Amino acid sequence: MTDLFDMKLRAMRRDRAARTGPELFLFERAFADCLERIELIERRFDRALLLGCPDPSWPRRTNIKHVEVFDPGPLFANAAGGATIVEDRWRPEVGAYDLVLAIGTLDTINDLPVALRLVRTAMGSDALLIGALSGGATLPQLRAAMRAADSRAGVAAPHVHPRIEAAMLAPLLSAAGFCNPVVDVDRVQVSYVSLGALVADLRAMGATNILASRPLISVTKSAFSSAGRHFVDAGDGDRTVETFEFLHFAAWTPAKS
Repeated sequence: MTDLFDMKLRAMRRDRAARTGPELFLFERAFADCLERIELIERRFDRALLLGCPDPSWPRRTNIKHVEVFDPGPLFANAAGGATIVEDRWRPEVGAYDLVLAIGTLDTINDLPVALRLVRTAMGSDALLIGALSGGATLPQLRAAMRAADSRAGVAAPHVHPRIEAAMLAPLLSAAGFCNPVVDVDRVQVSYVSLGALVADLRAMGATNILASRPLISVTKSAFSSAGRHFVDAGDGDRTVETFEFLHFAAWTPAKS
């Protein structure tokens, strides 16, 4: 089966964001939400795994003594004292963790069911998986702008990642061996003065195009200009509102009988 995403490019995109200074406002929102949910649980966690860590302060902020970090980007991983990972290709230590916190990387994995099964393998009994990933309603204005530019140019090329729909995530968690999956949707609206400003944020998030089938030649200036006009026209004349959808999820491993 042909890979949807280019894993080497994903690592490079995250390294570029780390070098230039990552834009964390969306990741921070998701991380803080997960911490609040963990605090509401009357349970002490002893050994946690943090999947995705663009801020080296995150492990400390979990208030858990033993936190191991994995990130797809070498620079993010090194800054947090962790290691790199491709979530559907790693070999986890069986039953090692009683908490896995996954923020913002599982939406760019070629085989999400396999990745979830591997995470399940890494977890002990009655352990919690909690996290957030980008959902299917993300970046509608960008999608529309690029479709309009492609239509005007008489071409069709993949520019924006396909993403999982909210209704699909809970069944995937159950199929991977988790119990009591819960999925919530958080849609964040952010206004931009231009398409270029949006793309700059995406670049600083390490979230630009990593599709294996992406065009080998960059978008032409005329095509980007056309997309930019469409993006501005979708707004109020000053700013255009773009939507980022996060799927927050939580599920448990079965307790020992």
